[in-house]
Amino acid sequence: MRTTGIVLIIIGALMMIYTGFNYVTEKKVLDVGPIEVNKEQNHPVRWSPLVGGVLLVAGLIAVVSNKKKMI
Repeated sequence: MRTTGIVLIIIGALMMIYTGFNYVTEKKVLDVGPIEVNKEQNHPVRWSPLVGGVLLVAGLIAVVSNKKKMI
């Protein structure tokens, strides 16, 4: 349970710092003999920093509750 809590804390902190990322896809628009025209399309993936905060708090609760059981 402690390891899971630590992983949740790390993921939550990263999600609060980095609120998303982009990935690019290429689509072939025109292909006439040796001439080829491609279109790059940007796809943003975003999430709220609150999601990272919830994961961070859940990880802290998991670590603290595990320490209470060990005592």
